[in-house]
Amino acid sequence: MTFFAPQKISKLFRIRGGVHPHDCKTLSADKAIEDLPMPSLLHIPLQQHIGAAAKPAVKRGDHVLKGHTLANSQGMISAPIHAPTSGRVVGVGHYPAHHASGLSVHTITLQPDGKDEWIALHPPADPFALEPAEIATRVAAAGIVGMGGATFPSAVKLNLRNRYQLHTLVINGAECEPYLTCDDRLMREYSAHTIDGIRIMAYALGVENIIIGIENNKPEAQAAMREAATAFPNIQVVGLPMRYPMGSEKHLVQTLTGLETPARGLTADIGIVVHNPATALAVRDALREGKPLVSRVMTVSGGAIQQPRNLRVLLGTKVQDVIDYCQGFREEPTRLISGGPMMGNVLPDTRVPTVKGCNGILALTAKEVSENQESPCIRCASCVQACPCGLLPLEMAANARAGNLDAVTKLGLMDCIACGSCSYVCPAHIPLVQYFNYAKGELASRQRAKHKQDETKRLIEQRNERMAAQERAKKEMMERRKREAAAKKAAAAAAAAKTAQEASA
Repeated sequence: MTFFAPQKISKLFRIRGGVHPHDCKTLSADKAIEDLPMPSLLHIPLQQHIGAAAKPAVKRGDHVLKGHTLANSQGMISAPIHAPTSGRVVGVGHYPAHHASGLSVHTITLQPDGKDEWIALHPPADPFALEPAEIATRVAAAGIVGMGGATFPSAVKLNLRNRYQLHTLVINGAECEPYLTCDDRLMREYSAHTIDGIRIMAYALGVENIIIGIENNKPEAQAAMREAATAFPNIQVVGLPMRYPMGSEKHLVQTLTGLETPARGLTADIGIVVHNPATALAVRDALREGKPLVSRVMTVSGGAIQQPRNLRVLLGTKVQDVIDYCQGFREEPTRLISGGPMMGNVLPDTRVPTVKGCNGILALTAKEVSENQESPCIRCASCVQACPCGLLPLEMAANARAGNLDAVTKLGLMDCIACGSCSYVCPAHIPLVQYFNYAKGELASRQRAKHKQDETKRLIEQRNERMAAQERAKKEMMERRKREAAAKKAAAAAAAAKTAQEASA
């Protein structure tokens, strides 16, 4: 395996494909981060991360303080949930999810008491005096997940030093999605704290080389992070070309280092771990102040928003409360999105709560949303040229429509990062990425069905083995009883014969 030797980056490597959508960042890029006022209710979902949902640790009527554990993680790939403020638990039930489906999910409803009183916090005196494993443990206990939208439990990635030969930590400050500026503002306003969190993560990973990649449309963030990193020669801040999807971790790593991540592999396979600047700030807060993840910064933007802003929002706050603080809609939005317009999820309505992975709420007008009628493919191959993964979107979509999932998989379905570049450039307005997401969902459904069949078969085999064992045990017991009865009969006959013999004598 070839490893990237730590050195100053003198050039960037070109990646294939990608698009150049209008970034629309001027709507909120100059808006400093504000704290959203305390809402009247918080609806806190127990599934705010990839993996198993957290298990409730409180019941209705309980009074909790800010940072109190509301739900415990379940298994390695999971994360606990904490109270975003002090107050009373008024419900442990179901509430509409922060998802396009709008289906209800297990949710804890908290009524704030207005005091915002923290639990007793116990940060370590010096994070760098801890064992790396202890840092990962504290990050897990703080409920920190990937804040760029992936929501993968961060502690799992911080423990990768135990399985891989790591040499570099890459911080993904590209923020290539249009409209979003929350990471930009974080790096500008909290650069020193972000660098501190980055250094703590690098220490936990056991790496010296740190590269911070920031797109060139964020010169203020680049300057702030360079200044904050002046005292640390192992940290490089690198300007990235403005090209979507530069924020894809595999393409970001290739741009910075020239190393390609193996298909369906991890960047850790080539010795590199990627984290988000907001995640680094959350790690710093957990290790320096002992605070769990109870809020996040997000961008509220789009042509339908009266006053676009960057807000620090308590997790569980309803989207409607966030929009109201931005003075509501200037017109009814055509589409309401969580995240960016390229990869974000359409929200069913404004009742849904904010969650750990929500880095933006966009209210887009009809002018901003392409609603052109789909037409037949003209075989122009624009989607092929735009695909950053080198796939054949037109062939994949055709097979997905035909239900030929084996063919779609062979064409590289699982290598698709669902960036939407193919759909963006398609002159026929074919929703290509939707076909791929459907195919992935159908594959997952079939795998679950196969797993269920296999599990049912295994249980039936276990039952048959158990019944056979019981039958064998029953037969052995009957035979043993027969032998015992025969032995008793023989003993009785021998005793009778002995008695008769003694009597005749």
